[in-house]
Order: sequence, then structure tokens, then C-alpha cells
Amino acid sequence: MFRLLLNAGLACLLFFAAPVSAQPDDACNNFWYCVSELNPGLVAPEAQLDRETPRATMESLISAARRSDWESAAHLLDLSEIPEEDQAQRGAMLARQLETVISRKTVINWDDIQDRPDALVADGSSDRPQSGEPRKSLLLWTLHLDRYPASVRLNRIKPDDGDPVWVFSRQTVENVPALYELYGPGRFEKMLPPALKTQATFGLMWWEFLGLPFLLALAFAIGRLVWIAVEWLSNRTHQPLTRDILRSIRGPASIGGATFLALVVVSELFVFSGQINTILSPMAWTGVVGSILWLVVNSVEVVLDRFTNFDNTDLTQRQQDHKRMTATRIAAARRAFVVGVILVGGGLILTQTNVFENLGLTILGAAGALTLILGFAARRVLGNIMSSMQIALNQSAQIGDRIVYKDRLCHVERINFTYVQLLDWDGTRLVVPVEEFASTHFENWTMKEPQMLRTIKLKCANEADVDALRDAFDRILTELDAEELGDLDRAFVRVANQDVFGKDVWFALPCADPNTSWDLACEAREKIIAAAAKIAEDRGIDVFPSVTPGEAA
Repeated sequence: MFRLLLNAGLACLLFFAAPVSAQPDDACNNFWYCVSELNPGLVAPEAQLDRETPRATMESLISAARRSDWESAAHLLDLSEIPEEDQAQRGAMLARQLETVISRKTVINWDDIQDRPDALVADGSSDRPQSGEPRKSLLLWTLHLDRYPASVRLNRIKPDDGDPVWVFSRQTVENVPALYELYGPGRFEKMLPPALKTQATFGLMWWEFLGLPFLLALAFAIGRLVWIAVEWLSNRTHQPLTRDILRSIRGPASIGGATFLALVVVSELFVFSGQINTILSPMAWTGVVGSILWLVVNSVEVVLDRFTNFDNTDLTQRQQDHKRMTATRIAAARRAFVVGVILVGGGLILTQTNVFENLGLTILGAAGALTLILGFAARRVLGNIMSSMQIALNQSAQIGDRIVYKDRLCHVERINFTYVQLLDWDGTRLVVPVEEFASTHFENWTMKEPQMLRTIKLKCANEADVDALRDAFDRILTELDAEELGDLDRAFVRVANQDVFGKDVWFALPCADPNTSWDLACEAREKIIAAAAKIAEDRGIDVFPSVTPGEAA
């Protein structure tokens, strides 16, 4: 029994002691990476080489670079994948190459590099998801290689016989040769005098400080030359379509030429520092992609204008119903095409630049406020664009339709992205925001049934002979243009109301085309008034009531 109790006690002791004995391994995995030894092929580092915190490691790299002490800088790298006998020679070379890549292609935010051994972020803001937690790996920047993105990262490593230190990760060291080959000094930069490759100001070298204005001036000159060349070609061609296309692409071609030159220089010939490249490279890509898409849009617009030109066609006529529908659909297709081009262009630009990958946390921190500001500023523009697409889909108004908008008789001339252009009957043009037009009640005389009844309302005296007016109206119908009249069986004359001043006589005029019905009604009203005056003269009675202005009011 005693042996059984002893075995049970030992089992319980081992059970509870197991987690205790595992604590060192768990702590190692939570706070640093464990290795048996770190860079055994290197001579022991100097005492002033500080690797205790991430910021200290970065400062040590900068200090070693200023002294050109690459042997000491090699201790800032994890050389685990390099044979021990080669670590001393290759470590110094890799440290120099890594410092070159970092200084040229990254923009380090020192506020994100903690000066604590555990790299714990004490700030508990929403854009720092790891706030309050120790870290053993810290991402500094991301650079694109040919097939995959390469991270520049610091890791906290503890050798068995030493304290934990922050060094550049093994994966980063593996990518250094390829990164240096891609982003290191180009062959033209190597040909520059040594004096131009020294530090000038703002972390830039003299050749960058002097070469950037020259590059901008050269890009402007190239853009101007492209403009002149395209203009010369357009003046020499005899084909109207080709001439119009060339003139429409002068702007995008000149911008594309200038930005393409800048892109070739910064990506193939010279490698500018991160402060310049982070801004210049995305701008160059944006200019190239944007100019190409702008050129495509302008060319398509010219072709559509050439083959679907309705400027010399009166779309208000009822015979042009098919052309009205075609013009409206083409306008809608143009808007959809432009929106699609903008979305495609934005996607291409984002895929060609990695600025958002590296500044993602900063952008996320300000994304809410920025979205609100941009949304508030562009709410009317976005609302007009959506309303324009809504009109194109529901066909509530088409180009050429005759409408009554706010008591003004107009026909629709244009339906653009942000405004609708209306032509009033007197020749004046109304420019109405699409959002306001879509949300305002209006009468569409052309929509659905082409035929309509125009009602001519006259105030007649109580003793006026309605039968005589009815006969006169029937006669007037025979005098009007038969092509503009609708079904004459729908014509009638009715007494709609009566008061002490007289009676309201309505003349229903059937019109075949709503777009010409107003003119036809005006002509019929003129003839009816003349016929009523003739009846009054022949019969010696008043057809229209005789009242004073005060009584009429």
C-alpha cells in the first residue's frame, strides 16, 4: 500500500512539475528566437556595438556605415545560412549591401522602431493591433523582387551562451544579394565622379540633389516635344478621323512621354534614395498608366462622335425615335466606359506600387477621417454620376425627348456625367445637375405614347355660341398640317366650367408628335381666337367676357 501511495504521489508531482519545467521553452518562444550560437564565424563584436533594442540595432548600422566599419556591421545580421568559414568575408559585404538598399529604397519611420528590448508598443491606439504585446520580429519595409515581395525585418535572437539581441533576419540576409542587384547603384551611377556620390543634404547624395531638377526639366522638355510632334502629324494628315484622333491625344501622349522617361530613369538607369523614389516612382507609374487610359478614352470618344454624330439631326421629331434611343444608349455606354477605365487604371497603379504596403498602418489610421473628408467633398459629384447612370438605366429621359421641367418647355440635348443640358423653346439652354434633375418631377411628353392631346383653354362669355365655336374648330383642324395631327376622332370641344364672368371652353387638339405639339397648339389657338372674333362681329354678340382688370383680378 505504501509503495502504491508513493508511486501515485510521484505521478502527481511529475504532472504538476511538467508545466513548470516547460516554462523556459515557452518564454523563449514568446520573447525571442533560440539558437545554439549566433554568427560563430565572426570575431567577437566591439563593446560599443549595441543590439539590445530594435532602434539600437538600426543606429548601430548607421554608425558603422559612417565609419565604413562593415566587419562590425556584420554582427547586425543573422548569418545562419552562411558557412562558418565564410561568415567573416561575406558578412561584411552583405552588411554593406543591405545598408545601401535600406538607404536607397526605404523610408524608415523611426517612431515605429521601439527603443525597448521587448519592442512592446505602449500606445494603445486603434492603428496598432499589437499594442501591449512584446514582439520578437519587426517589419521595417517591403521591397519587390522579380517573383515575390521581400521583407526587411529585424528578429530578436538569443544564443545559448549570450543575451538576446536584435539582428536582421535570416530571410532578409538571404534576399540581400538579389535586392542589391536590383536596387543597388546602376552602371551609370558607377561612372559618376566620387565627389557626386557623397552625402549632400536631407539624406541625399550630390548627384541626386543636382540630378532631380535636371530630370524634371528633361521630362518637361520631352513632353513638350511629343506635343509638338503629334500636332505636326495632325496638321499633315488629310484624313478627318485621323486628324481628330491625333489632336485628342496630344495631352495624354505628352504626359505619357514625360512620365515614361522618368520611370525609365528611376527604374533602369539611376536608383534614387527612398525619400525620392517612394514619391517619384508611384507618380511616374500613375502618369504612364493614366495617360494610356486617357489616350484610349479620347480615341474612343472621337470615333463615337464621328460615327454617331447627331448634331445635324433634329432628334425632337417623332421620326427620329430610333436615333433618340441610340444617342441615349451611346451616352450611357460612354459613362460606363469611363467609369470602367478609371477602376482598371486605379487597380493597375496600385498593383505596380508598393507604397500602400509599407505605409498601410499609417493610412489605416487616417483612413476614417480621410474617407469622411473626401466623401463630403465629392458627395455631389458622386451623387450626380450615380443619378446619371440611373437615368440611363430607367430611361426616364432620353436625348431628344420633349419635357416640361419647372414650367419650362424644353427638349433634352445632352445627358452628361454631372449635368443635363436642356434646350428651352426660346433657344436658351438650361444646365441642370443630374442629381437635381433625377429627383425633380417633370413631364415627359415623348415617353411611352407618342400621340397626345393638347388642351387649349379659353374664357368665353356666357352668351357665346359653343356650337359655332365647335364648327370653327372642326374647320381649323382641316387647315392645320395633317402630318402633325393625331387621330381626329379624339378632337372635341367641351364647356369645362362656368362662373359670373363666363364659361371655360376647352378645345382638345390631338397631336401626332409631342415634340411639335406646343407649336401646333399655338397655331391652333391663334386661329380659334380669330374665328371667335369673326363670329362675334358677324352676330353682334360678345364671345369673350367684357370685364375690368379689377374684376378679373
